[in-house]
Order: sequence, then C-alpha cells, then structure tokens
Amino acid sequence: MEAVNKNIVISAAADGIGWCITKSLLDNGYTVYASDINQDKIDELNQHPLINNRLFVDYVNAGDANSVKNYFESFKLSSIDGLINNVGIAGPTGTMEDISVDDWNQTIETNLNSHFYFTKQAIPLLKKNKGGSIVNLSSTAGIFGFPLRTPYAASKWAIIGVTKSLAMELGKFNIRVNAICPGSVSGDRINRVIEAKAKSLNIPVSEVKEDFEGMVSLKTFVDKEDIANMALFLLSDQAYRISGQVMTVDGNTERMD
Repeated sequence: MEAVNKNIVISAAADGIGWCITKSLLDNGYTVYASDINQDKIDELNQHPLINNRLFVDYVNAGDANSVKNYFESFKLSSIDGLINNVGIAGPTGTMEDISVDDWNQTIETNLNSHFYFTKQAIPLLKKNKGGSIVNLSSTAGIFGFPLRTPYAASKWAIIGVTKSLAMELGKFNIRVNAICPGSVSGDRINRVIEAKAKSLNIPVSEVKEDFEGMVSLKTFVDKEDIANMALFLLSDQAYRISGQVMTVDGNTERMD
C-alpha cells in the first residue's frame, strides 16, 4: 500500500490492542514508531518485514519519565502526526482496604502518568506539524464505577479529564484530543480479570464471565479490531472536527457492578 506520509507514535504496541492498532496503521500506509516494555515481544517485532522502513520499535518503560524522554529523543523526528497512548494494566482486584499502597501507585503510574509522559514529549512535535491527533485509551471503567477495581477505575476516569482539558488547551494549535473507552475486550487480559474477580468472590469463573457479558446491551465482548478501527478513524482526516470526545466501543455498557 502507498504510504500516507504520516508518522504515528504508539505506546504498549507490541501485543494485544496496541499491536492490533499498529498492524492496522501499517496496513493503511502509516509509518509507526512503536514502543513497549516487553523485550521478547520487541524482538519478535524486529523480524517484521516493514521494520526500519515504516515500523520502528524500541524498548520504553512508560512509567518512567526519563525513559520516555530518551525514547522521543532517539528517533529524531522533527514532527509527528499523531500519538496513541495505549499503556495500561488491569491493576489489583479487591476492596479498598485490602489494596496495597504499592499496587495503587503502580496502577496510577502506569495507566495515568504514562499518558502524561508521552503527551508532554509529543506536543512540541505535533505543534511543529501544525496539528494532529492524540488518542488516549481509557475504558468504560472511566465512565462507570467499578467495585473491586478502584485503582483501575480511578486511573481511567482521570484519563477522561486529561482528554477533555487537553482538547481545550491544544485546539488553537489544530491538535485534536479524544479518548476511546473499550468495554470488555476478548483476550487473555479480560480472562485474567474475570479469574481474579471469581477468586475474590469465591464463585465460578463461568458465572463471572456470564455476568460481564450481561452488563452490555449486545451481550458480547468486543474485539481488538473494533478498537483499532476507532483509533484509525480518530487519526484520520474524517475526524478533523472531532475533539474532546469520549468514544465508547463496548456494545453499550449498562452497568459495571
């Protein structure tokens, strides 16, 4: 496919939703600057046929401001067209009084502070580009309360606040900022979340999974490709006048309890 001559930076790009988005970007002609903390996955991506042509992959600890700063300095781009903040962990499952301080801090550091570190470095490059798009990955947990997942919900609510505030701050520079809120996405991560909740409540895994599916109108989980499609749209010229918005891709979540 002919390159669209646009440079996109994406975090946590070597697996899961991040890799699905990265593949879609490459399939649509973008040049992708991807990062991840999983060295084994990075090594796998370094065998990709487009490596060092339209795919550039590096190790980054997204929860460390200096690591992110050094990463942006390493690829020496004068400007970029978009940033996708995809870093996130599930965090602990348990009641507030049982959650450790370390687990709380790790969840906030990874899910929220990483967005700050990446966005801080990306903004000057987007300004040099005379505009662009920032896409933040939040969650339906950023819209609803989520018992037994308070650190995760807190971090995802915060991302919504960052998104809406930053859209106001950067609009005059023609930089759009939006958030995607996935619901339960099929794959290993949601399976681990379900298993942790089942263990916490001492009930069968199948019962928790059925309850999760019952929380949405369409009675099903979403696929990684659904999230990638929304990210591509928000990066594209078709979304030129869309900013400060929270785009749910979740089958219409009705509750999270």
